[in-house]
Order: sequence, then structure tokens, then C-alpha cells
Amino acid sequence: MLALITGGLHRVGAAIAAKLAEQGYDLALHAHRLGSPDPALAKVLADTGRRWAVFPADLSDASTVETLIGRVADYFGGAPDALVNSASIINEGAWRDVTQEDLSRHLAVNFVAPMLLTRSFAGALAEGQAGAVVNILDQRVRNPPIDQAAYTASKLALAAVTRVTARAFAPSVRINAVAPGMTLPGEDYSADQWDRLAQAMPLQKNSAPAEVADAVAYLLGARATTGQILYVDGGANLESYARDFVRLMRE
Repeated sequence: MLALITGGLHRVGAAIAAKLAEQGYDLALHAHRLGSPDPALAKVLADTGRRWAVFPADLSDASTVETLIGRVADYFGGAPDALVNSASIINEGAWRDVTQEDLSRHLAVNFVAPMLLTRSFAGALAEGQAGAVVNILDQRVRNPPIDQAAYTASKLALAAVTRVTARAFAPSVRINAVAPGMTLPGEDYSADQWDRLAQAMPLQKNSAPAEVADAVAYLLGARATTGQILYVDGGANLESYARDFVRLMRE
């Protein structure tokens, strides 16, 4: 089995890659530029002995995106069985101030690239080869906050077409999505704020990268499931937050 994971070298993408390596997948790890895997992923790769390679590509460049599946197939000698669209970008920006440039950049990476990769992935499958795609969303697609307008728009678009493409590419390809909540704190969060936010979730916890990875692995193997969004967010999708989490519960 072979999986292509965009953004697979670092953070949540690396946790997904590690889980799939443990499940027996060889790994094509996309990155914006050549680099080394996060230490935890590097250890799993060494321990499991799975084949892996890094494939640099600028996901904002459609012509580069459309060659990625072919490059992976050429290297490994066959098309991937699984595609995880994990890479994304996020910037601040209010809806009143959002620009065409910002929208175009976020949509290109967070929406257009996953859709082009899904199309290429489906087209590269061998006769009788079943494929599975998991798109990584954000729990905000259930109740969007007013912050980070371009990012929010791009994730809403990807969520909307997950169901449509699941029908369009059936029965050979199953397409699902995982929507994490707060998973890894950025530099804008204080440790105390992160803990307070966790306690405010219905389950009084944030989502761990390993839990997101477990959800991805489940959906890749769930042969009777397609067109679904699985929320891994401590229950955040059950609530409606007016602002992005980084703006809440500050001291």
C-alpha cells in the first residue's frame, strides 16, 4: 500500500504519516521544499522500515500540482492507494478587508490543489485498484467564526465538495474528510490560554495529532463509508464561537 500525504513532513501531517507507516503504508511525503521529517516520524520510518520519499511541490502552482501524482507513481512503480490532503495555509484577515490576492492564494493551496490532486489520483488508479482520499478540514466549517476570512472560505469550499466528489468518483474512489479542532498550539497561544480553551470544550480536551491520525486511518479503511466529515475536536463543532480560538480566553 502507498499513501501520498501533502504537508506530510511536519506537525499533524507527520502524525498522519507515522500512523499510516505503522499500518503498513509506504509513504510519499509532499512538502513545499525538501526537508527532513519531524523526529517522531523519522523514528517510526526507521523502526518500520517502510519505503518513503519526499516530493517538493508548490501547491499554489496548478501545473506543478498536476504532475505530483505522476512523479510519485514513477518513483514507487505504481499509483498511490491513498491520498491525504493535509497541507494548508492560514493568515489573519477580516471579511470586510479580504482581498482577491489573499482569497486566490488560500483557495489555490487549500481548495484547488486538493481537488486537482483528487482528480489526478483517481485517473492514475490501475484497473480494479480501489482508492481512498481524506481531506483535512477544520471544525470551523460547522459554525464559522468571523476571523481568518480567506482561510475559512477555502475550508468551507473543500468541505462542500467532499460530498460532491464522493459521488463523482464512486465507486472506485471513496472521499471523506476529517475536521480537527485545536490540535497544536501556535506561537500566538499562551500555555494557560490553551488549557482554558481545552476545558471550555464539551469534552474538556483539545484534539491530539495522534487522534486526528487515527481518524484518517479509520476512514482510509472504512470501505462502506464515503462523503462523510468526521469531527475530531473535543466537541467544538457542537458550539458556535463568534471569534477564532486564538482570540478567546486571553488573560
